[in-house]
Amino acid sequence: MPRTPAPGTRDRILGVASRLFYDHGVRAVGMNRIITEAGTGKNLLYQHFPAKSDLVAAYLEGARERRAEAMRRALEAAGDDPREQLVALVAEVATTVRHPRFRGCAFRNYLAEFPEDDAERDGTPAVVAHAQLEESRAAIAERVARLDVADPDRLVEQLWLLVDGLYLQAAYRDRLDDQLDPAADAAVDLARRLVNTRP
Repeated sequence: MPRTPAPGTRDRILGVASRLFYDHGVRAVGMNRIITEAGTGKNLLYQHFPAKSDLVAAYLEGARERRAEAMRRALEAAGDDPREQLVALVAEVATTVRHPRFRGCAFRNYLAEFPEDDAERDGTPAVVAHAQLEESRAAIAERVARLDVADPDRLVEQLWLLVDGLYLQAAYRDRLDDQLDPAADAAVDLARRLVNTRP
């Protein structure tokens, strides 16, 4: 008879797995290591997460929820002006990438590790990762659409490149730590100039 999981077992497993996946990469972390560090039995882990892909998808969903909340707070603090909201979205990423434990964007990291993952089948980690990136880009596009600019598609692309650039540079921050703060500040300044350029 299967043992009844103690309350919080799923969260403990997911917490350990999330830390390991983010710090070391998904491919490098095996289920046995998660079982050992979470202090749970193999059957108990598979009771909650029947396959590693289920655990990875749950890890990315958790990261997605945290990113959504961070974006919500940034937009709320910026008020109703879409220009200020766009700057706030870039500034929030600039703040995120400065964190000492930041090791790159969880979604971009996953897609770089598993470019062949099936992004068409519901529930796969790739679906979660792509959905997060699409939602983030849509948040920019939605606010650009409220501006009177000559080429809104170009402005969306420019702002999205700033966000991508911040994540990319911060992912190899060990070599560029002294350059990260000025680069993050420059990205925010550039976002402000872009959104305040009149048609």
